[in-house]
Amino acid sequence: MAKPKYGYGWALKFVLAAILVAVGIFMVVSEDVVYIITGMAIVIFSLFRVYPLLKSLDREVLRTINLIEILVSVVLGAIMIYAGFTQKNASGELLSPWNELYRWFLAFFLYIRGLVFFVSTTFFEEKTEIPKFIFHIVAISLGAIFVVWKDFDPKILGWIFFVISIGGAVYLSIDGAGGYGKYRKYSKSLNESKTKEKTKPTEEPVEKELPKPIENEKEQPETYIS
Repeated sequence: MAKPKYGYGWALKFVLAAILVAVGIFMVVSEDVVYIITGMAIVIFSLFRVYPLLKSLDREVLRTINLIEILVSVVLGAIMIYAGFTQKNASGELLSPWNELYRWFLAFFLYIRGLVFFVSTTFFEEKTEIPKFIFHIVAISLGAIFVVWKDFDPKILGWIFFVISIGGAVYLSIDGAGGYGKYRKYSKSLNESKTKEKTKPTEEPVEKELPKPIENEKEQPETYIS
């Protein structure tokens, strides 16, 4: 089946860019939203890794380790979502124990992700890439920082999410603008083809010419047969 010359993905990208900006702004001013978005991000990140990991890992022990990490992460994310919706006061701030637990949940999630990665690469000789290696170094470092950072405020993470959302919105907008440009070129080509069909001159019927006598033709003597 031939791939269509146009698409409407650009429209969805524009809408998603607007949603990203709105969520980013909302996360800065509302603490419970930070809790909910963080929990959703952890759950989505964990669940969408299940099938590719189990299919690509060759050793059963690695599948088991990663599956345990994913299950733990999903539970942590689900608890964050539950707390964000239910454990808050009228102004949207988390109740006393959950504000402290949020820091520990983040630290545990980041630390266990980095730990599983380095166990896989060190003891089971899993190959990796440099960006992935750096990311997990940062993950373990942030996990350690959250453990000792007693005055941590979830709104700090809200500002980080806000910056990420603005970057994602800019990326989606640029990508959407490119897709919209291709769509407009396709629309322009359709209109140009219609214009050519309207202005195309009608063909006049071709008249068949009768054969003309040959000029300067010498007369030949007629022969009679008797």
